[in-house]
Amino acid sequence: MAKTSVDFRGVARLILLPLSIMAALTVGVGLLITKVLEPTTLGANDQGVNEEMVRERTAFVSDITDTLSGLSDTPVIVGATAVLVVVFRLVFRRWNESLFLVTAVWSQSLIFLLSTVLAERDRPEVHRLDPAPPTSSFPSGHTSAAVAFYCGVALVLTLHTHRHRILNVLWWLLGLGIPVGIAYSRMYRGMHHLSDVGWGFLLGLVCVAVAANALFLRPVLRERGAARRKPGFRTAGTA
Repeated sequence: MAKTSVDFRGVARLILLPLSIMAALTVGVGLLITKVLEPTTLGANDQGVNEEMVRERTAFVSDITDTLSGLSDTPVIVGATAVLVVVFRLVFRRWNESLFLVTAVWSQSLIFLLSTVLAERDRPEVHRLDPAPPTSSFPSGHTSAAVAFYCGVALVLTLHTHRHRILNVLWWLLGLGIPVGIAYSRMYRGMHHLSDVGWGFLLGLVCVAVAANALFLRPVLRERGAARRKPGFRTAGTA
């Protein structure tokens, strides 16, 4: 890949507006669920998913979901992000990959925390297999963090192994498969509704897309544009 640089002012502009919109949407959807939809049939169906999972619990699946859920615990995500920030900087010799991962992970965390404060939602009324954290149920922070981190890492690896299809398939099987497993685990263990993990998944994807646009796509387009403006530049097919 080209050694693109970071335009911090441009990056801030490309990140703040879309993530502010996503934050407003997340809070708005949370309030819609808690104030309007929860007493309706839609809310009952949401609760019904968790109740069905409780009836089908087994010791084996409970152990598996405990392990999967732990892959997105806050210390794990924070520690792994810190390590990869250093690794990416040393391996790729630029800041784009490191800043991308930090932006994706921390932006979803900030939006998640804001929503849990402004749109407090009770956790499912079922027996829970984990202690309930102080944050509310909507959205699922474990899910959004898993998407931001694991999909973010998959994207970075794909950008640097884009000629190797098998590797790219592997990165995305893990990058998407782990968050899906975590989302299922959080519902199975009685910690979140289906709508919580669904919006958490969307939140994580949006944060990855916004960070990728600001730190990967736009720098490449900017440098290509600068190259075209240089004297003597010729596009393919010109005489």
